[in-house]
Amino acid sequence: MWLRPAAFVALALAWCGSASAQAPQRLTLDDAFARVADTHPELRLYGVRREGLSAGLDAAALRPPLVAGVQVENAFGNGQTRGLDAAELTLTLASVIERGGKLDARRTLAQSRIDALAVERETTRLDLLAEVARRYLAVAAARQRRAIADTDIAQRQRTVAAARQRLQAGASPESVLLTAQAALARAELERARGEQDERAARHHLAALWGERSPTFDVAETDPTALPDIDDVEALASLLDATPELARFAGEQRIREARLQLARSESKPDLDWQLGVRRLEASGDTALVGSLSMPLGAARRAKPAIREAEAELAMLGIEREARDISLYSTLVEAHGRYRLAQLEVQRLRDDVLPRLAKAESAAERAYRGGAISYLEWAQLQSEHTAAHRQQLDAALDAQRALIEIQRLTGRSFIAGSGASTQGSSP
Repeated sequence: MWLRPAAFVALALAWCGSASAQAPQRLTLDDAFARVADTHPELRLYGVRREGLSAGLDAAALRPPLVAGVQVENAFGNGQTRGLDAAELTLTLASVIERGGKLDARRTLAQSRIDALAVERETTRLDLLAEVARRYLAVAAARQRRAIADTDIAQRQRTVAAARQRLQAGASPESVLLTAQAALARAELERARGEQDERAARHHLAALWGERSPTFDVAETDPTALPDIDDVEALASLLDATPELARFAGEQRIREARLQLARSESKPDLDWQLGVRRLEASGDTALVGSLSMPLGAARRAKPAIREAEAELAMLGIEREARDISLYSTLVEAHGRYRLAQLEVQRLRDDVLPRLAKAESAAERAYRGGAISYLEWAQLQSEHTAAHRQQLDAALDAQRALIEIQRLTGRSFIAGSGASTQGSSP
């Protein structure tokens, strides 16, 4: 059992936890999951594929057909067989007796393909949900960058006002005011870029469910709210239950069924025929029958058996290689998350508070004539850069967390260090 669309990444992106209480026009992450789950063609395609495989199962369950036939012998010849007087008419009914369990092997193979389709669909669903979370995160990131730009604009506006006061008082040249105004214009440009990025990201998100002109707005979120997660060893133990490895179990059943079907071909089928023959010369009727079996079936089946055995043996190696790849990806994502989480915490607890105090002190000092404009502007730039650094680290952590959840199929409760597993819809 795997995650519901509404649960996947919802707890991992803890900043989405309170989004459901927003106005109806606010799109939550759960809403985005539901829209993709209901409308995305890649998921709807599996319903059609299942119908096709079900038809294949019905066809595999069919037994060999009965064949009705008519035979005419000794007709339109010469001598005594001239015309239809000496003709012999035979009505026959024929079929094939399958041996070696071919019918069961065909049905097993067809059913195993249907069973494997569910795991394949689950893998696709988790990939789509991860993509939804990444695009939703992009919208939230653009909004956060815009908010940082608004804060920077407010700082620069105070700088312009202070520079104008000092210019009017004759305490600083006009170049200082012009420089402050240029810095304000650059901050306003960053805000405009953030607005444009948010619009583009919103269109990119809406494209997942086919909406061309999105009118929604995403719910308020805080990307820097990062949950605690288990260590990499505990998370690695969850990999065996993920769809990406579970599909190997389904593929193994398919290849075992193919092997059984190939082995069943080594038992030759029996062709039987029964009929009634009328002898025109005497007016009598007689029962006729035949039974035939092809020779060398075991020899002809050996290449297919060897091929099926090799494919089954390869599957174990393929799974081992995939397991190593998934573990490597998990370790890399876990390391990125922990590093980014540490960076976000240190910036929030140590760097940003000190820079905020330093910027306020610099403002007072500049207004009092104790420091130059460049010193104050540099602190403002440092403060804004630290906010952006924190956001970039938080976004990197969120992307790593989405990847971890895609690999493990689990969502994580913030602060508990434990993982919870939902059920598939």
